[in-house]
Amino acid sequence: MKNVEILLRENVESLGMCGDVVKVAPGYARNYLVPYGKAVQATPENKKLMDRRRVRLEAEAAVKHAEMDAWITTLSALTLTTSERADENGHLYGSVSASAIVALLTAKGHTVEERNVRIDTPIKQVGEHKVRVHVYGDKEAEMTVNVVAAAS
Repeated sequence: MKNVEILLRENVESLGMCGDVVKVAPGYARNYLVPYGKAVQATPENKKLMDRRRVRLEAEAAVKHAEMDAWITTLSALTLTTSERADENGHLYGSVSASAIVALLTAKGHTVEERNVRIDTPIKQVGEHKVRVHVYGDKEAEMTVNVVAAAS
């Protein structure tokens, strides 16, 4: 069977971006892309409509990227401090988890989901530690978490 040309109405992973004209198998287009509104036939009229939509979407994406960059700058400037129980050598009796970091961020007025906090190695020692927070797409903010020993 011969592939058909379709115009993508939204980004489709491993296929293309919104507004791209791609060739796909007829069954894929007929059974998945077109019924779910992800693509339309690649006619000249649809291409004109999609060009206008693409300009609007790119403008919205630029605004969103600017907002995310500002938020990354804000998060990267933060230093969170937590007091945890530790022995005389500075080893914590527990560890500082992603949920503890989310609680510290919430106390500072920032809303972050626990699944977006990236801790490379468990925080089990008193001192400064770098923690990454996934913000958007492939963008992350790196902040400092300062762990101090709690007074007994």
